[in-house]
Amino acid sequence: MKHSILFLSLVLIISCGQKKEVNEETLMEKAERIHEKVITIDTHNDINVKNFTDSINYTQNLDTQVNLPKMKAGGLDVSWLIVYTGQDTISAEGYQKASENAIAKFEAIHRLCESIAPDEIELALSSDDVRRISASGKKVAMIGVENAYPIGEDLSNFERYHELGARYISLSHNGHSQFCDSNTGERDSIWSFNGLSKLGEEAVKEMNRLGIMIDISHPSKESILQMLAISKAPIIASHSSARALCDHSRNLDNEQLLLLKENGGVVQTVAFSSYLKTEKHEVRANYMREVYQDVADSLGLDWFNFSEFPTLSDAQKERFIANRPVVIKTAWDLAKNREDAPPAVDVADFVDHIDYMVELIGIDHVGISSDFDGGGGIEGWADASETLNVTIELVNRGYTETEIEKLWGGNLLRVLDEVQKVAQEWSN
Repeated sequence: MKHSILFLSLVLIISCGQKKEVNEETLMEKAERIHEKVITIDTHNDINVKNFTDSINYTQNLDTQVNLPKMKAGGLDVSWLIVYTGQDTISAEGYQKASENAIAKFEAIHRLCESIAPDEIELALSSDDVRRISASGKKVAMIGVENAYPIGEDLSNFERYHELGARYISLSHNGHSQFCDSNTGERDSIWSFNGLSKLGEEAVKEMNRLGIMIDISHPSKESILQMLAISKAPIIASHSSARALCDHSRNLDNEQLLLLKENGGVVQTVAFSSYLKTEKHEVRANYMREVYQDVADSLGLDWFNFSEFPTLSDAQKERFIANRPVVIKTAWDLAKNREDAPPAVDVADFVDHIDYMVELIGIDHVGISSDFDGGGGIEGWADASETLNVTIELVNRGYTETEIEKLWGGNLLRVLDEVQKVAQEWSN
């Protein structure tokens, strides 16, 4: 009898051990399960209107870092497509030219969602829309405006942009706008307003009234502090990282991050190499500069450094933007096979910034962005097809499914809800 009991016990122990082994989830399996389950949102992807035509568009796997095939391959659910306009003169003529550029980008995004690929992607205006569209199996587009310069001095244009689908707007880009000073003032300590202009103060209130999230990724620190003081709604940084880890004027320092937490907002950590690890980026960039030029020369393409961009003609800028993705991809593929190539800023460096900001301001105030097709992209997350790699690194660092859901979009949607709630209360 004792032998029978011992044999049964051994069978049970072996059986339980085998069951545990079968049920043991690998890191990759866990990451894939979480990635499939949560809604993944990237809050900053630039666009070129030439990729939104009947013959060339995001249903094709273009050289762009973001398009529908790459989103599907990487499990990226939501792309904030950006209406970006560079800074020009503070004049009626400048505003008019910028407005035409902005409207063309709004129209391109609507064309994608309504005419080119309505069965594959749909425009969302709220968190409910995001969840509904994602549940249907389609990808989600949202619209952010990078630089309010094309709005001119007519505040009613904020409402026009809202009606066109804009759900966040930055009051400046690289260069002081009519609304506020830019972070670029740190280069020469020349400021237009020492923060917000009077028009900028009214713009903050108007965005609160309309339910548009205020984006603080490009304005100056003083502009940001004034926005945080005036706004009745939470604020976002759509694509910024931690200045404590990388001392760049585009990043947020601890004071700004703590005030953003107090405000209830969220900072969307950006996968932009030079905003993540300066020295590592510069060593790699110096090496790659020659590789880019060699590739461009071999393809018969004009190539410029970003420092030359302001001096280029509109035609040169257009060609450079169009050719840049293929030159960069080809150059990076070449560098992978070169033993002397310095390491690139990678997903681990990116998640270091997430770790830092989560530790400082809490898991409820940090999110994720790439700045794809606008200069973003790092080793391991070079385009939307590699989006899973970010989740893998988060799982590797011990983040739970609930925490990853917040980082990948839950926090951003919570802020959008609160901003739209403030707008509803405003109208009442």
